[in-house]
Amino acid sequence: MAVDTQKADKPLRVGLTGGIASGKSTVADMFAALGVAVVDTDVIAREVVMPGQPALREIRRAFGESAIDDDGVLDRAAMRQLVFADDAARLRLEMILHPRIQEETRRQANEAGGEYQIIVIPLLVESSLKSFVDRILVVDCDESSQLSRLLERDAESEAQARRILAAQTSRSERLAIADDIITNDGTLSDTQRQVQTLHKRYLDLQGRGRDASHRK
Repeated sequence: MAVDTQKADKPLRVGLTGGIASGKSTVADMFAALGVAVVDTDVIAREVVMPGQPALREIRRAFGESAIDDDGVLDRAAMRQLVFADDAARLRLEMILHPRIQEETRRQANEAGGEYQIIVIPLLVESSLKSFVDRILVVDCDESSQLSRLLERDAESEAQARRILAAQTSRSERLAIADDIITNDGTLSDTQRQVQTLHKRYLDLQGRGRDASHRK
């Protein structure tokens, strides 16, 4: 595949995605420990709804005071329950958040530099940021692992955890767009070894002018 000369002097951008509770943050932290620039849309999503931000005001108008807790910040637990039970509410929230998240992601990536970058995008399959990255790395695990992690971390019940999983892009759809896959069903050492292998591969791709990258 020919090199895009317009982008050849920019870092290789790797979009890191995966289902909820698949271990995306763990993998991103491992890349960060190797000195790789990481831009995380989950972090950005929290920043854009901080008190005083326009997105929080829009959420208040769209969903009412029940979306805001007593301290004036977004009530994430209440919103999670709402959007995973109501597709229309989820789409309304996405219309408020996604354009702002995408704009800030592009800005941070353009400023981050580095040989290559990891851009964490949980909803990459359906995101317009898919065209912004050069390769797609999927963190994969089986649904039983996701379910148990969700119950430990986020979900209040197994029924809610299953609704959250059902609302997401399917595992097969994520794997279908993957250039690279990290299997995160084993130990942390297993995952670390896979990260190290990909780290070398991405440095090599950048060094060869990104001629083997996914998108141009």
